[in-house]
Amino acid sequence: MIGWLRRKKPAREQASAGSKALLADTPPKQAAGANPAADGGEEATSAKRDLSEPLLTVMGVERSFSVGGTQLHVLRGINMELYPEQLVMLKGRSGSGKTTLLNLIGGLDQPNRGEIVFKGHPFHRCSDDERTIIRRKEIGFIFQSFALMPLLSARENVELALRMAGVPRSQWKQRVEHCLELVGLAKRMDHRPFELSGGEQQRVAIAKAIAHKPSLILADEPTAELDSQMGAQVMSVFRDIIRTEHITICMTTHDPTIMEVADRVYEMVDGKFIAS
Repeated sequence: MIGWLRRKKPAREQASAGSKALLADTPPKQAAGANPAADGGEEATSAKRDLSEPLLTVMGVERSFSVGGTQLHVLRGINMELYPEQLVMLKGRSGSGKTTLLNLIGGLDQPNRGEIVFKGHPFHRCSDDERTIIRRKEIGFIFQSFALMPLLSARENVELALRMAGVPRSQWKQRVEHCLELVGLAKRMDHRPFELSGGEQQRVAIAKAIAHKPSLILADEPTAELDSQMGAQVMSVFRDIIRTEHITICMTTHDPTIMEVADRVYEMVDGKFIAS
């Protein structure tokens, strides 16, 4: 990642010490589609990962917006931790603050108060450009509406994510095929979104989100547009991705039928977590 950052002079010149350290501390990512088991097995790979330290920590975060001359308090003193290789769900009704919190975690917005620490470094202090660079390399997003390019095939949609992340073209083919096979779409790679079911489109979106090998996936109501069977399939794909790609997933939901697969559930009411 740091080599790619150096080629972008303006971002380097304005980078703070904290964001530089975050980017510098990111280990080189293995070749696209590479299998760590071939070089010593899954046990050796797991031994190198410290699963006891939080990937991301949120401390005392507050967020408010000015509406009609008054302050609307959306988040009130949020504290949470995301650990490596976990599936974490933010549960709550519409308007409870779930999506606002997800936006803060992903660096799409900044808190009025509090801290967000990503990989040991203060994410909340990064500039817009710095957060954009970190998102491109370390975070993947999955949206309720799939967010696919309608005229591109499944393969091309995933390739687009690799292009935006600065992944060398020579790695695209192997990585794209690996990601689409992982979500069960090996035989649908050349189909465009309108030729796919809702569940298949969401799986393309998942493949697109993991293509650049992020550390964290943020998913906003990923099963809201799906029936219960398709929703269960998506959750099964999430568990497979966590196991094989060693990714942390944080998602919002108000669907009680899928919460049993989560490692941790945070329930939100009026911008605060309550005891479940």
